[in-house]
Amino acid sequence: MGTDIGGLNLCDLLVDEDEVKNGDSQDPDYRYRKDELFKRLKVTTFAQLVIQVASVSDLNESIMDEIPRLEDDVSESAETDRLSDQTNGSPQLTPQPVQLIDGNESGDIGFSPRSTLQSVISGVGEMDLDKNGQKAVSLTPVSAPSSAERPYSDCPYLLLDVRDRDQYDQCHIISAHSYPIATLSRTMNPYTKEVLDYKNASGKIIILYDEDERIASQAATTMCERGFENLFMLSGGLKVIAQKFPEGMTTGSFPISCLQSPTGSSGRKYSTPRQTQQPAEKKWRFSSEDLGKIQHYLEEVLIPSETSSRLSSRMSTSSAHSKVSSARSSRQGSVSARSQSSRPWK
Repeated sequence: MGTDIGGLNLCDLLVDEDEVKNGDSQDPDYRYRKDELFKRLKVTTFAQLVIQVASVSDLNESIMDEIPRLEDDVSESAETDRLSDQTNGSPQLTPQPVQLIDGNESGDIGFSPRSTLQSVISGVGEMDLDKNGQKAVSLTPVSAPSSAERPYSDCPYLLLDVRDRDQYDQCHIISAHSYPIATLSRTMNPYTKEVLDYKNASGKIIILYDEDERIASQAATTMCERGFENLFMLSGGLKVIAQKFPEGMTTGSFPISCLQSPTGSSGRKYSTPRQTQQPAEKKWRFSSEDLGKIQHYLEEVLIPSETSSRLSSRMSTSSAHSKVSSARSSRQGSVSARSQSSRPWK
């Protein structure tokens, strides 16, 4: 499969089998089994996917917000040109405001149809009467969900939490849908609309996860046996996320079972901040603060401290070699100078 997902190739999303057999299979956080039907997705690769999807979504929405403004500017300029063409060679009429006839006073000034339409578009509520009996406009905006309260538009991945609902409400990955594994046992409608929309869809993938791969591996195997070809399991689950991305990727408090392994597969200890138990929020999108934390921990994982220490040791070794070579050259120069001074002038 060579389809691009959010700028990443699907081949890059796969966990290398040799890497899993040689490394992750020795780690208790990974439960690799031979002849797995599903594909695995690294937590670090998922973090990169999240960052790219968020950036692309923000860019597309900013462009979509600019389109209505450009259309309004074009329509207003066209309207101005039309009025100027009509008034050429004829007396120009001064537009009068529309009068609303009232039983008490017939001279109340109302609103033109254009302004009324714009008021409706802007979310202006119904007209109310103030204390003096005059017409007043209630500027009550229409309650519409903000972008942070709805999933990413045309998101390339569908993230499913296959644990029980109460565990999902306590902690889950941001943008994840609750999809307990018991749902697969239904005889009628075992799949939600989102699952059917993403099943084997071009350029889209389905990702399953749980705490420690126990439940997710079963759900992934069942769905692959039922014909899901674009299905991935998040390798390591919440336990690995708690170690590598303790902040930014999840909402709520990590389960206690996920905080008992402070050491990663490379033997490096990750500092997990102490958390007060709090339920998860209903978040479909990552905030800028969340993305900044994910980027920070991602750099720590991809560029470990061992690499920097190796670079520093190499630099110190090279500097030591240069000092030795310079010392040798200075010694040779002094020896040659002595030999020349010892020779008598002829």
